[in-house]
Amino acid sequence: MRQFVIDDLSPMERDNIDSYLKRNLKTGPMIGLYWIVLPNDVLTDIQKEHTDCAPFYLGVEVENDLVRFEFLVRSNAHLHCDCIAHTNKEQRQFALDFIDTMLDEECIRS
Repeated sequence: MRQFVIDDLSPMERDNIDSYLKRNLKTGPMIGLYWIVLPNDVLTDIQKEHTDCAPFYLGVEVENDLVRFEFLVRSNAHLHCDCIAHTNKEQRQFALDFIDTMLDEECIRS
């Protein structure tokens, strides 16, 4: 899995990140799981064509001392489809910008 991991978080840093994600992202089906919904302007052509698979998102998982950002574009409706793929350059940058903003706003230095 291609992913970006921030580890060695203190309990307070982890709680701050979890709070930030709760305020800014869609929550997933389990505690500690969140979705970064991708805007249309970063979707690939095939993802834009597959409106029945939308919305598209990246998974975020919060654990005891780390947070993991997946670089796999997932579909809200299907597990297997041609539109599900690793992030392209624009999608990765969108996720990295989100991460940078989160770290800055929550004063995380890990």
